[in-house]
Amino acid sequence: MSTVKVDTIKTTGNVEVYTCKAWVNFDGTTNTGGNCTIRASGNVSSVTDNGTANYTINFTNALADANYTLTSMQGHDSADGAARAVVYDQDNTKTTTALQIRTVYNWSNYYDSGEVYVAVFR
Repeated sequence: MSTVKVDTIKTTGNVEVYTCKAWVNFDGTTNTGGNCTIRASGNVSSVTDNGTANYTINFTNALADANYTLTSMQGHDSADGAARAVVYDQDNTKTTTALQIRTVYNWSNYYDSGEVYVAVFR
């Protein structure tokens, strides 16, 4: 049985396919023992609730370095029409074991979101 290196897979023309290193679907309105409820995840051990709209995503297995990128989104309440986003908190350094994010609406107001989705790629 052969093994496949998970980090990158070579394809035709030397193009590399990069895989998702961690992902999580969580409820930012919950706080049980300091952690949010995770609905589903991969390589995420917990999501720490640091206060209103401030979350730390903790990786189960450390990443190779902190030069990763993330993609994210959150649920939208169409009743109020406010623009909503998940933002990387640049005031806190990304590490190989954790990433801190915030949820905002109208680009300047912090609030706890019930639907938060984050995926990390490297």
